[in-house]
Amino acid sequence: METKKNLIIVGDRVLIEPDSSAGKSAAGLYLPPNIKEREKVQAGKVVKTGPGYPIPDTSIGDDPPWAEKKRSTRYFPLEALEGDYAIFLKNDAVEIEFEGKKYVIVPHSSILALVRTEILERD
Repeated sequence: METKKNLIIVGDRVLIEPDSSAGKSAAGLYLPPNIKEREKVQAGKVVKTGPGYPIPDTSIGDDPPWAEKKRSTRYFPLEALEGDYAIFLKNDAVEIEFEGKKYVIVPHSSILALVRTEILERD
């Protein structure tokens, strides 16, 4: 029997694969690890996102009190999408390793900016 592990991100969290070239300056010079550790901002590719912020159920039903309640949680979606390039606060990130790859889990509120690549059609 084969099994497959799925990493499920909950709530307003975002799974990011850190940019491996983050230790390189704009001119292509590699920075020492102690300088890299002091940086407050990090960047990487968004791999997965959680469902978002839960919205409380405020509906008042006409069903009698003994009827079975049908509850479905609704969420306010996150701005970050899979494939975006995120710039985030490093202090709020939690580093994990999943199936041999290093990732960080970041609260959505710690993301400072997103770079989203769009394909433009030409006439």
